Amino acid sequence: MLPMLLLDQLAAGPAHGYAISKALEGRGFDPLKGATLYPALGKLEASGWVSTMWEEGQSGPGRKVYELTSSGKAELDEQKRLFSQFAQLAVGG
Repeated sequence: MLPMLLLDQLAAGPAHGYAISKALEGRGFDPLKGATLYPALGKLEASGWVSTMWEEGQSGPGRKVYELTSSGKAELDEQKRLFSQFAQLAVGG
C-alpha cells in the first residue's frame, strides 16, 4: 500500500519527504519513519515513477523534492484499479 499512497500524495504536486509524511498523517495514516519513507521513495525513483530535484534551503540545508512522472501517474492509475478490484472481491461485490 505504501507505494500507492506515496504516488497518490505526489499526484497533488511535488513535495519533499517530510511534507509527504505530514500530508499522509493528515489523511489519517500513522507517522512514517525516515527509515521507511526514504527507501520507499528511492524505489519509486529507481522505477522511474518519481523524479527528484534538489531545492536549496533558504535558512538551512537543501532538500530533495519528489515529483510524479508520467509513468508514475500511469502506475498510480493501475494500482488504484487493482486495489478497487481487490476491495470489491473482499466485500463480495
